[in-house]
Amino acid sequence: MTTKPINPTDTTQPATPCAPLKAPSPPSPTFEMRFTSTPRGARLARRLAAVRLDAWGIPYGTDPHDAIVLIVAELTANAVSHGHVPGRDFHLRLHATPDGRTVRVEVTDTRTERHPRRPTAPEEADSTDETGRGLLLVSQLATRWDWHPRPDGPGKTVWAEHEQVRAALREWNGCDPGVREQAAPDAGLNRRIGEARGQSN
Repeated sequence: MTTKPINPTDTTQPATPCAPLKAPSPPSPTFEMRFTSTPRGARLARRLAAVRLDAWGIPYGTDPHDAIVLIVAELTANAVSHGHVPGRDFHLRLHATPDGRTVRVEVTDTRTERHPRRPTAPEEADSTDETGRGLLLVSQLATRWDWHPRPDGPGKTVWAEHEQVRAALREWNGCDPGVREQAAPDAGLNRRIGEARGQSN
């Protein structure tokens, strides 16, 4: 029995070895949902954000968790109070970087003619002004915040970022859980989301 010799001119042989494929990096944790532009919708957005942060390893009772939930509460309340358009929802997007250092909150409404003031230092704010108190609180809790016109339709997106989340968790009882990427919500998370929805009724 003979074997077929390799033909040096055969073009079916690879000229160079194939480079190994790199595994894609896991996606950053993100939560997005539309809510009715009502106080009930704002409450539900706040509760679901709290559940999601806990599932990502930013536990209830920690300073980062409380600060981010308060940012969500203020931005969604503003969307309901000042960005409400009859029959239109607001959109919440919560995003954490893979290293667990920064969490970004984005709230989008469909009202075009009412824009928030640009960020100012707390000492520059007028203490007698009854409007904008929520954004003043956001400016104290967030590392940075701002707004931009909604790119895919009428309205605007107000966003805020809270940094040093992981560092703050390390200081909290030596806890450093990081941010856990989840491809799909587990049964426990689904149960907690259901409970939060039930409490908002």
